[in-house]
Amino acid sequence: MRIADMVYEQVKTLPEPLAREVLDFVIFLRERRERGEWRDLMAAQSNSLAPIWDNVEDDVWDHA
Repeated sequence: MRIADMVYEQVKTLPEPLAREVLDFVIFLRERRERGEWRDLMAAQSNSLAPIWDNVEDDVWDHA
């Protein structure tokens, strides 16, 4: 049996308010993963663009 099926079997026996909490938690986990992926992407972009942003020629813009 797959994990999703096992979760379903457990959740379907819960009272509605508790099942709603489980659903809220699943949504939270998905959003947390997506935010983590977004953070990783932003960090990768920042590292690759750092030499472009931080250079002597553009130093005047740092104090504008």
